[in-house]
Amino acid sequence: MDLTTIKNPEFLKKMSVTQLQELSEEIRRFLITKLSATGGHIGPNLGVVELTLALHKVFDSPKDKFLWDVGHQSYVHKILTGRAGEFDTIRQYKGLCGFPKRDESEHDVWETGHSSTSLSAAMGMAAARDLQKTKAHIVPIIGDGALTGGMALEALNHIGHEQTDMTVILNDNEMSIAPNVGAVHSILGRLRTAGKYNWVKDELEVLLKKVPAVGGKLAATAERVKDGLKYMVVSGMFFEDLGFTYLGPVDGHSYDDLLETLQYAKKTKGPVLIHVITKKGKGYLPAESDKSGAWHGTGPYKIESGDFIKDKNVPIAWSKLVSDTVLKMAREDDRIVAVTPAMPVGSKLEAFQKEFPHRMFDVGIAEQHATTMAAGLATQNMKPFLAIYSTFLQRAYDQVVHDICRQKLNVFIGIDRAGLVGADGETHQGVFDIAFLRHLPNLVIMMPKDENEGQHMVHTALTYEEGPIAMRYARGNGLGVGLDSELKNIPIGTWDVLKEGSDTTILTFGTTISMAMDAAAELEKQGISVKVVNARFIKPLDEKMLHEIFQTSKPVITVEEAVLQGGFGSAVLEFASEHGYYDTRVERMGIPDHFIEHGSVTKLLEEIGLTKEEIINRVKKLVTPTQKRLEVK
Repeated sequence: MDLTTIKNPEFLKKMSVTQLQELSEEIRRFLITKLSATGGHIGPNLGVVELTLALHKVFDSPKDKFLWDVGHQSYVHKILTGRAGEFDTIRQYKGLCGFPKRDESEHDVWETGHSSTSLSAAMGMAAARDLQKTKAHIVPIIGDGALTGGMALEALNHIGHEQTDMTVILNDNEMSIAPNVGAVHSILGRLRTAGKYNWVKDELEVLLKKVPAVGGKLAATAERVKDGLKYMVVSGMFFEDLGFTYLGPVDGHSYDDLLETLQYAKKTKGPVLIHVITKKGKGYLPAESDKSGAWHGTGPYKIESGDFIKDKNVPIAWSKLVSDTVLKMAREDDRIVAVTPAMPVGSKLEAFQKEFPHRMFDVGIAEQHATTMAAGLATQNMKPFLAIYSTFLQRAYDQVVHDICRQKLNVFIGIDRAGLVGADGETHQGVFDIAFLRHLPNLVIMMPKDENEGQHMVHTALTYEEGPIAMRYARGNGLGVGLDSELKNIPIGTWDVLKEGSDTTILTFGTTISMAMDAAAELEKQGISVKVVNARFIKPLDEKMLHEIFQTSKPVITVEEAVLQGGFGSAVLEFASEHGYYDTRVERMGIPDHFIEHGSVTKLLEEIGLTKEEIINRVKKLVTPTQKRLEVK
């Protein structure tokens, strides 16, 4: 069938298993073809084709609520709810979002860019349903990797305690982005080998009830036998002990098993957990055989060979530059260790892990734990490098405040994906970290202008002994500059003048330095002299240089790829206020007060006016010809 003609999933109700199987293959071909051009999360979606079709056949969306966790496994859901025709635009500017989006469809009831949130949200929806006395099935679909997140376990405990009507789908593909780790993963491994425990238990109960009980003794014995069977058949019945009816494991690619189990769960009172075993990347050999996580989310690729289409001769990726420098220093200092919450691939720590497996800690999707673990390492004179994306560092805010900064511990926080990240959109844009970190006592925050300064900043961070230090770095690649052979320290809180000028000063750092330099060069041709400063330390500020700049009373422009509220520009304004520089005009450029959606970084910067052209316009308004003539006189 033509998938672009699908308006809603109602047509699935009348389909036979054979027809569903044919549709599954058609959807897989569609995804493989479309994502080869646009890129996207192909592995997770190829793995949930049958599961998604079965869910929509048994339940009635949007009356029944599907919560996808993490939302990158919702592409098939989007196809079945009328959005196949927009797949050429997925994750592109003004196009289809790569995650569930509430304003995109009534079938998207919960937005999930970060993992482990679905169960708490589902509990809220179920509580609202019960208070409002309405009827709806609440169905969170959570991956086994996401289940390691702390709030998912908190929600399981609450749902089980309240005995809330809900059907939880545990999509177990044994690997989230990187191979899963931890005790929960081990529990799931044991459950996978246990077979259909619940059906065995029910059949035993029917048999025992047929035997007349004498004085209640046989009935009590029956319960003990059932409990004993539970622990004999299923080693460590984790979910049943939390209060769930556990069904599974179920073959996530068998419609017979899926439909039977979903119908059984639909009629069962209280919380039910269906343990579904799926194969990530199923139906496309390169993705199906992937063990590294490379096919979790990709750019464009060649369908026939599975080769990724990449630009040749691109500079080193920022993540690799940082991890390579950490590895280089770790060879000389055995106190250096690396900690990451399920991001060894994204943060390019594979080489560190291979060379120093006992000094590399991938704790799974558990950002809070990773952060406090790094703090614990630091108390014992170790030198932890905490590699964490800006968007995921938000989840560990309290731990940064309470456990790292308050105790003034020597933790090096590598803030990966700082700034706009593009296609993953508003849930992943790394634009808030300066604002939520800058006010914390004891913390140094810095961002390099290029790879060479970046490697020296890593050296600075790992030799710093005065407390925590954070380095921001962008997604993508560096500028291609040469690297010094010897690493050196950069004095904390010092800035670097990249270009002298007499009419105005631009203070900027990181990714926006190049646009500031280009703007300054263009303005020079128009007779306006602009000073450009690499404000590489966001905290502490270079107060000596700031005094020199403000004492000239010439206008100042701050430029940052981060939110304006509470950001670097705000810090400069605070400095001016504290020191009485009331006659100097300060203009701030950065991310406005709204969430930035998906699209190429270039397009997004244009949309918010964070461009070379806008810097030129701002400078021209600040430095008028009249002002220049008055200065000459």
